[in-house]
Amino acid sequence: MLRLIVPLLLLATPASAHSLGSAGFAAGLAHPLFGLDHLLAMVAVGLWAGRIGGRARWLVPSAFVAAMLIGSLLPVALPSVETGILGSVLILGLLVAWAPKLPLWVPALVVGLFALAHGHAHGAELSGGAATLGFLLATAALHGLGLMLPYARWLGLGVATAGLVLAVS
Repeated sequence: MLRLIVPLLLLATPASAHSLGSAGFAAGLAHPLFGLDHLLAMVAVGLWAGRIGGRARWLVPSAFVAAMLIGSLLPVALPSVETGILGSVLILGLLVAWAPKLPLWVPALVVGLFALAHGHAHGAELSGGAATLGFLLATAALHGLGLMLPYARWLGLGVATAGLVLAVS
């Protein structure tokens, strides 16, 4: 499995999705896959849900996707969206590595807040229902990938480190 994800991570770069167009299902599907910040955060949600286990395996990713849709539809600009996105990579990576015991509503709320920023960024850059459907499906697929990956604690540390590098670069 890692042989599949490592080349994808090496190909992803921050903000490269912006050159893939802004309309249509394919543009929406590609958008979360080709921005390293988005890719890492989406996989980290799945990793964290997997570390928590139980109902969190479906509830945490579902909360992210639902809040992401809401964020994409917001008619007003959210402040500090890019900061929220970069922060989500760092914080979600740390939460995956640490895996604190929390009531289930806390992880759902945390990922929901980060998802508002991710959804708002996607919604601002993409247009149309097909594009929205595309980025929601890609997001869910990346959550699923995170749920299946082994070595979640170490991958969480890697995500957090990447988030720190992205934040200072």
